[in-house]
Amino acid sequence: MSVQVVSAAAAAKVPEVELKDLSPSEAEPQLGLSAAAVGAMVPPAGGGDPEAPAPAPAAERPPAPGPGSGPTAALSPAAGKVPQASAMKRSDPHHQHQRHRDGGEALVSPDGTVTEAPRTVKKIQFADQKQEFNKRPTKIGRRSLSRSISQSSTDSYSSAASYTDSSDDETSPRDKQQKNSKGSSDFCVKNIKQAEFGRREIEIAEQEMPALMALRKRAQGEKPLAGAKIVGCTHITAQTAVLMETLGALGAQCRWAACNIYSTLNEVAAALAESGFPVFAWKGESEDDFWWCIDRCVNVEGWQPNMILDDGGDLTHWIYKKYPNMFKKIKGIVEESVTGVHRLYQLSKAGKLCVPAMNVNDSVTKQKFDNLYCCRESILDGLKRTTDMMFGGKQVVVCGYGEVGKGCCAALKAMGSIVYVTEIDPICALQACMDGFRLVKLNEVIRQVDIVITCTGNKNVVTREHLDRMKNSCIVCNMGHSNTEIDVASLRTPELTWERVRSQVDHVIWPDGKRIVLLAEGRLLNLSCSTVPTFVLSITATTQALALIELYNAPEGRYKQDVYLLPKKMDEYVASLHLPTFDAHLTELTDEQAKYLGLNKNGPFKPNYYRY
Repeated sequence: MSVQVVSAAAAAKVPEVELKDLSPSEAEPQLGLSAAAVGAMVPPAGGGDPEAPAPAPAAERPPAPGPGSGPTAALSPAAGKVPQASAMKRSDPHHQHQRHRDGGEALVSPDGTVTEAPRTVKKIQFADQKQEFNKRPTKIGRRSLSRSISQSSTDSYSSAASYTDSSDDETSPRDKQQKNSKGSSDFCVKNIKQAEFGRREIEIAEQEMPALMALRKRAQGEKPLAGAKIVGCTHITAQTAVLMETLGALGAQCRWAACNIYSTLNEVAAALAESGFPVFAWKGESEDDFWWCIDRCVNVEGWQPNMILDDGGDLTHWIYKKYPNMFKKIKGIVEESVTGVHRLYQLSKAGKLCVPAMNVNDSVTKQKFDNLYCCRESILDGLKRTTDMMFGGKQVVVCGYGEVGKGCCAALKAMGSIVYVTEIDPICALQACMDGFRLVKLNEVIRQVDIVITCTGNKNVVTREHLDRMKNSCIVCNMGHSNTEIDVASLRTPELTWERVRSQVDHVIWPDGKRIVLLAEGRLLNLSCSTVPTFVLSITATTQALALIELYNAPEGRYKQDVYLLPKKMDEYVASLHLPTFDAHLTELTDEQAKYLGLNKNGPFKPNYYRY
């Protein structure tokens, strides 16, 4: 792109280009550039001196300099000619700029003559853009637009800063004395003043959670959870807040803690506390804080929980171990993670589970939607936000090919990554092979892969031996619920250096200079480092709400002291509540068809043993 500085005094010779400030009404006709004008500004092609002036057209060339003429005369306003670009540059060996004593610009010729340069408005013209100038906004319009954008950006930044930054961030929320607008202090959050921002996020989430909002509207009059005292331990996000407020609208009393020390949205926790929910959670809790918050939810004078909503089993484990008498009075447990469900089955097998429990994790609406579709989208979001990496051509190994693993593999493959899979189950392994993935043992590829992702629900999937053999800058992260899949504890040794790069991103550096990139300290990547799709969480949250309603209202004897799957009819009901969002229209069976299949026209349409 060539740039020509044109004097307003000389612009009269180029009528196609106006150099004065433009008014909106004049902008369009005066910004056109003719081919002649463009040609006059473009330097000649070739390898000549870039500082050399372009020859003027013959018709516009000045006459040969006569006596007394020279560079000074050629550049005077009276000459009426367009000055060459080189005459206006400091680097020109034949001319020097000096500041005139009255503040103007002066030109000094080689013979020492000083002439005041024309005081003109200079305008940069871009020769290679030609007629595209016509499509641009006017000068005034650009200035207004720029000011508008800047103001908007400033407002957005100010809003973000006000709820992410705090002068007392170093102070533990446990040491603060906070009250909401109603005077209640039965909560512990980072900063109650962030409530307004959290409320906005909750309102946005409500737009993408149609089933919960429909359930709230339909069942609000009946209050099916009236008398229920629910203690919960889940991720505290805007989506969970919609669930909590729905449970409250259905008649329940709730107390809540976080199931992950990194996933809490502080502004959402503040909004819930402001609304009267006893919430004990903040982002960046210590292990001690984590258990303290759970205990504050449970150990309350005059308040006996009768329902548990858990994600990971920590709350259930705490009550079972610390408050056995309280545990026996629980009417039902709803668990949504594979880790928590595994713990429940262990208790049941040992004969120690004294209350009925609902396994939401293995319900169709959780397994096939949250685990698959949620992870398919959020794995890329989490990796991109933390590492800014490009996925195309990267070698990735995904440990586990359950629903979470399937979602991660599908997303990375679509982005052009080379994906390997490790698996212990021959059925899942065969699925991976038929989906086009190479099935390997981790040891076989650990030296060459760029990213390692765990999603097995197991422990010590990636050991110190694996970590030692990884290539420099290998990224290690976990998409399973628990932080046991990566042996992070083995990295906390004197010979290794930890370097915090950004929030939730650590470089672990070996003595020889090799480093790995550890995300979220081995905890759940998507909810620790990014966000998850609200609509998918609506499906899971609605399933949880219905499970709580079912267990709380079930007649005596329907559910024994065991772990149950959500009835198929309820799975279908949850799915049907989300179909209107897509303007979807279900086909209905005729009486003859229903009889032929041996089904009720209204469902359930699949037996409990059916594998989707």
